[in-house]
Amino acid sequence: MTTLDTGTPDLQATLHSGVLTLTMNRPEARNALSRAMLQAMQQQLVAAEFNSEVRCIVLTGAGKAFCAGGDVKGMAAAGDGTVGQRTIDEAIHQQRHSQRETAGRLFKMPKPTLAVLPGAAAGAGLSLAMACDLRLMSSSAFMTTAFAKVGFAGDYGGTYFMTQLIGAAKARELYMLSDRVSADEALRLGLANWVAEPDHLGARTNEITARLAMGPAVAYRYMKENLNRAMAGEVDECLDLEATHHIHCGQTEDHKEAAKAFVEKREPVFKGR
Repeated sequence: MTTLDTGTPDLQATLHSGVLTLTMNRPEARNALSRAMLQAMQQQLVAAEFNSEVRCIVLTGAGKAFCAGGDVKGMAAAGDGTVGQRTIDEAIHQQRHSQRETAGRLFKMPKPTLAVLPGAAAGAGLSLAMACDLRLMSSSAFMTTAFAKVGFAGDYGGTYFMTQLIGAAKARELYMLSDRVSADEALRLGLANWVAEPDHLGARTNEITARLAMGPAVAYRYMKENLNRAMAGEVDECLDLEATHHIHCGQTEDHKEAAKAFVEKREPVFKGR
């Protein structure tokens, strides 16, 4: 396992067997987002996108929480949770940049992304979890949008991601009322893909990431683009894009290896080429 320097203790990063694990590390504050954490996350995601050794990415939290979202205590102490000493235009520009380079980059990342929730995911923390391709929750974890309770409309793409995942009506309910969603309810709604007992969360994470890291990296890249564009694309555009990517993938070493393995009745060994 390789430990990567993130420049801040607020975010830990390790790379092992093709799996980059980013751990939000402020357990005393339920891993509430800090500027240093977000900046480090941006840098790690940019590097991961272009690092062929990274085959999939895990986003998780230290201790008993995933991420509580924005640091509300810090906002209260500062007296202004959004602007501070900046002009409103500077604040908006900085927020847009941060959102695109974290939640947006997780969503568009041409590699599989998995959010592992050992505990609560709230506010922007929930948004980051929903930006990932897949979500694994501890049975003791819960989700909540939380924004209405602190007078915010929502950020880091959560309104978009939740609407796409579970539909407009339920997303509006969860945003406006800010009710807690248990792990079992999240699984039923489609906000979670899997639920595991707390003691089994690590093993289940390893099981899923091992499959993703050994998968066909080129096909995953185009699969994600197909799926993302399908969320808002016109049908003929999606059909044409699928055709282009399908033919391209057919020329890869991974496809030829998989076809050969099928004939030989064995598991394929993908190399991401």
